[in-house]
Amino acid sequence: MSTFQTRIASSKDIDAIASLFDAYRQFYQQPSDLPLATRFIRDRIVKEESVIILAENADHVALGFCQMYPSFCSVEAVPIYTLYDLFVQPETRRTGAAKALLLAAERHAIRHGVTRMDLTTAKTNIAGQALYQSLGWIQDELFFAYSKHLPA
Repeated sequence: MSTFQTRIASSKDIDAIASLFDAYRQFYQQPSDLPLATRFIRDRIVKEESVIILAENADHVALGFCQMYPSFCSVEAVPIYTLYDLFVQPETRRTGAAKALLLAAERHAIRHGVTRMDLTTAKTNIAGQALYQSLGWIQDELFFAYSKHLPA
């Protein structure tokens, strides 16, 4: 088991997170584009549009991250977080880093009055599904998810 810590990322972490974010995008079959990843992460942090939690080792090397976007549930009339991104370096997987990131995200959400967190994952992400379920996440059986790409 590796030793690592989690913390809320700040503007000083943009480059480290951008590198992880670029790898995350590649995992989802997107071409590597570090300038795009850097701009995207910088905008989220500077504009305070998301919460990014970073996992790092004892030497402060970034191992993984998760990113949550604040939103609302109209039906329940409460604030929620959408946990959109969760990525751990391949060599760091199965060390508990992803679990630590999810638990840190949950603690942060509770501290900020968020009453629900949502996430989606690929149907083929069996390891992720097992982790989510082990931490009490419940798979939605009532709703279908839809998306539509719009012209730029």
